[in-house]
Amino acid sequence: MHPKYHLQKILLFIFLLLAHHAVKAQDHVKSTCDSLIRSGIDALEKNNHTQSLELLFKAHTLAKKNALDSQEFLALNNIGTNYLRLSENGEALNYFLEAYNIAVRKLAPGEEIKALNNIAIIYFKEKKYNQAKSYFTRVYNTAKKIKDNNTATTAAINLGTLAVETKNIGLAKTYYNEAILLAINKPEYANLAKGGLANCYLLEGHTKAARQLAQHILEITGNPEYYNIETELLLIIAKSYVKENNPDMALVYVNKVFDKKPNLETKTTLFTQLSEISLKKNRPDLALMYKDSLYNTTARFNEINDKRLFENSKVKFELQKYKNQYALNETKLANERKIFYYMLLFVIIIIGFILWTARNLSLKLKQKKLIAERNEHILALELEKEKSESLLLEKQFNEEKAISDLVQEKLKNEVELKNRKLSAKALYLTGRNEIIEEILSELQALPQVANDKPLKAQMKSLKNQLKSDKEWDRFITHFEEVNQGFLTVLKMKHTNLTVNDIRYISYIYMNLSTKEIASMLNITPESCRKRKERILAKLGLSKETNVYHYLASL
Repeated sequence: MHPKYHLQKILLFIFLLLAHHAVKAQDHVKSTCDSLIRSGIDALEKNNHTQSLELLFKAHTLAKKNALDSQEFLALNNIGTNYLRLSENGEALNYFLEAYNIAVRKLAPGEEIKALNNIAIIYFKEKKYNQAKSYFTRVYNTAKKIKDNNTATTAAINLGTLAVETKNIGLAKTYYNEAILLAINKPEYANLAKGGLANCYLLEGHTKAARQLAQHILEITGNPEYYNIETELLLIIAKSYVKENNPDMALVYVNKVFDKKPNLETKTTLFTQLSEISLKKNRPDLALMYKDSLYNTTARFNEINDKRLFENSKVKFELQKYKNQYALNETKLANERKIFYYMLLFVIIIIGFILWTARNLSLKLKQKKLIAERNEHILALELEKEKSESLLLEKQFNEEKAISDLVQEKLKNEVELKNRKLSAKALYLTGRNEIIEEILSELQALPQVANDKPLKAQMKSLKNQLKSDKEWDRFITHFEEVNQGFLTVLKMKHTNLTVNDIRYISYIYMNLSTKEIASMLNITPESCRKRKERILAKLGLSKETNVYHYLASL
């Protein structure tokens, strides 16, 4: 036989032997993990949460190390259930979400909806109804898609219960009827849905229909203890009689519930009903007594809850101790493993490392030093260059800013100078016109002028010249040249202004006083003030507004 072929057979045999041992080891880990999960679930059912969580945490660690996705999901889901029963909703939600992520990425849709349902229950308990509805709906739709009627039925019942909590009775009835249709082969589920439907009838005020349906379910149910359905149905019947003002029959059914030895939470409801029944029977003394019983029951209920919280704290403390010890053991084991690997690695590489280091260490150190010095020098040059560029840019910016400020100041001074010239010219024209008008008035008063027709013609021509708007047109032309765009913007923004209004506003823009403007317009100061008020109204400004500042802002 060829030596090479013989060697291949030996190698193949070794590979198969190792693979066989690996499969057996994996099977053993899986079996151990399943056993831990079963034991954890058993402890959970017995409310031994400390033991349950210890077992499930071991299972989770083992499953995660060995990539056992299904077992990791089950461990996380049941850890979350433990925390849910301990009323640690935040912790429970974290584990359910982690389980959901594993289910989405690695498992079938049937596992995904288990985690979704648990998440929805937490949101429901926290009264976050929108989130609860979103998750219950996803459970319902996914269950119908994969034809899981049992899960779809429970999801429909949960959605109905959620709708009742949010006062949407019509929607609740729709879900309960859907659940009844889905639960053909599950009479317990159908009875739960019918019980929810009876409660809807009661909330709608259909007391007789609610009572008849509840009595029918009590007659046909084969498992009255299932989810305390018998107690809930008896309470519906009792409440229906209370609403119908039949306290005697209501009392009969309340006592039937008491015969079932209900829990404290149910007793609080019963004492409330008894108090209401006593008032309807005109027995305020009994009503008061039942109120006292309600108070005592509530106090007892709160006391038990406080004890439960204390027990939960003990469980969390014990669990934390276990986690710490487990982490310590894991750390110790990991450290021992690391030491072994480090020693093995050290033995393998030490000889070659010493030889290689002795030959090349000096050269590498020199190269590193040279590269470091070169990099440092380049970096220093780059920093110096950036600093110089930054200073240059800053200097340029300051120079440009100074030039811009000077230009703006110069333009501003020029505008002010031209406005002053315009004001002086306007005042000069006004003064000239006033003198001419006075002369004309004095001439008209002379008797000899009345018979001098050529003189009267000249005086009339002069008066017409005074009324001409050519001077104003020239004034406007000069004003626009000095104050470019001002009148255009003013006319666009306030289309209701007349020519006289614009003339008045232009004088204000030139910062003339009311007295000066009145003189230029040949009106009294009082008329000038009134015109200003009318213009303020057209501009939509109050009387207190500084018109000059407003015009300057246009």
